[in-house]
Amino acid sequence: MKPDLFQAPDYYNLDELLTDEHKLVRDAAREWVKRDVSPIIEDYAQRAEFPNQIIKGLADIGAFGPYIPEEYGGAGLDQISYGLIMQEIERGDSGVRSTASVQSSLVMYPIWKYGNEAQRKKYLPKLASGEWMGSFGLTEPDHGSNPGGMTTNYKDMGDHYLLNGAKMWISNSPFCQIAVVWAKNEEGRIHGLIVERGMEGFSTPETHNKWSLRASATGELIFDNVKVPKENLLPNKSGLGAPLGCLDSARFGIAWGAIGAAMDCYDTALRYSKERIQFGKPIGQFQLQQKKLAEMITEITKAQLLAWRLGVLRENGKATSAQISMAKRNNVEMALKIAREARQMLGGMGISGEYSIMRHMMNLESVVTYEGTHDIHLLITGLDVTGLNAFK
Repeated sequence: MKPDLFQAPDYYNLDELLTDEHKLVRDAAREWVKRDVSPIIEDYAQRAEFPNQIIKGLADIGAFGPYIPEEYGGAGLDQISYGLIMQEIERGDSGVRSTASVQSSLVMYPIWKYGNEAQRKKYLPKLASGEWMGSFGLTEPDHGSNPGGMTTNYKDMGDHYLLNGAKMWISNSPFCQIAVVWAKNEEGRIHGLIVERGMEGFSTPETHNKWSLRASATGELIFDNVKVPKENLLPNKSGLGAPLGCLDSARFGIAWGAIGAAMDCYDTALRYSKERIQFGKPIGQFQLQQKKLAEMITEITKAQLLAWRLGVLRENGKATSAQISMAKRNNVEMALKIAREARQMLGGMGISGEYSIMRHMMNLESVVTYEGTHDIHLLITGLDVTGLNAFK
């Protein structure tokens, strides 16, 4: 196992914008990644297996519902702390960050925001501790960027609801204890329901043969006449805005997480450029390699400033969905470009599992698509600045 020599770039002294608590939270996550993720993640990615033993560690660093109040088992942290934790985890691996993002923003968040007190007390402490893992069912085989077209539905049977349908590309589904599932009622209104493993007719087949997020467990959610107790309906918000509110939280985390992947690729390429000798000198002494590194640190710095400002806005309840879309789109594109440039700098070694770059590059091909595709986020910004809807 290669030692994790990562040193985080901070070209504009952004640490001065962080509180002591922010830095403590970030550094704890960073040390955990160095100790418990980096030494094993290449092996698990090669085997296309999720390292289940890290779930407790994720819970210990506050990665599950960092902003959930302490009374429900969360850490009670602010939004910038949440972002920093996601940054550090994705520095290790996007698939591991996906596991934490889903648990936090797509499972715990809707139960906290849209659920009742009984649901919060029943589910949130177990999710925060990692005793239970959750998944989020929105995307369907025929409805990705257009979730409002979903066909998953439920009927009121008097003493329970009868749920039918299917969801796909679902992180954590193969091992989740619960799923927050979005489905239409008989009037066509979208509601969230909490489906528990063991309910008859509920199955979670795993998705295999992925070239991306290989160390993350992905699967489907299948509902074949599943009887869902009425108390499992999330009562406090319905309509498409309910799941989209969850996606705002997840996209915010991704905007920070992608910076972590970019930082790791940059740090790897910078170190390699000083060690790799060609034509009698380190390749970092060549102009083209310096150009790549200078552009990388510039783009990382811009993304850091964008994420920090978004964190301030979100903490103050002022961040719009469109602003979150901009940050998600920009920062993931930035990370992808840096991963590709860093891979070139390492030459043939760039495709080797001895280094993290190719794994990051493959992972980011999923990140640029999920939680709203690259193009969809572009149109969200276009709608916001013009007031003209390109989706219709």
